[in-house]
Amino acid sequence: MELEKAKIIELPKILDERGNLSFFEHPYQIPFPIERTYWIYDVPGGEVRGSHAFREQQEFIIALSGSFDVVLHNGIEETKYSLNRSYYGLYVPKVCWRKLENFSTNALALIVSDKKYDEKDYIRNFEEFKRLKNV
Repeated sequence: MELEKAKIIELPKILDERGNLSFFEHPYQIPFPIERTYWIYDVPGGEVRGSHAFREQQEFIIALSGSFDVVLHNGIEETKYSLNRSYYGLYVPKVCWRKLENFSTNALALIVSDKKYDEKDYIRNFEEFKRLKNV
């Protein structure tokens, strides 16, 4: 199942007394070329972002600032990843239900994906998602 392909990827961390630097590149740290980049910020306390899956899109999610949890579901079980370091990112393969929750104050989530925005790629109903996964 796709959920087993999800993983935390440690990014290079270049230490410098003037400030540290981290980066990611395809194909060295992330397994897909980047077509779109977006970020989520100013999330009010208790709010949840996401709660959908993609038919084809893959993503890489980083907490650039603050912290939040990414909950992935394969239709049967779920796994929670806590992101709180800017040099770790979560690879999310296609056909994984995902939501972002538990945002700290001033959290900044950076998301890169291998597809341009396409509303037809979204699965926004969890029951439809489970039918697609045959569970």
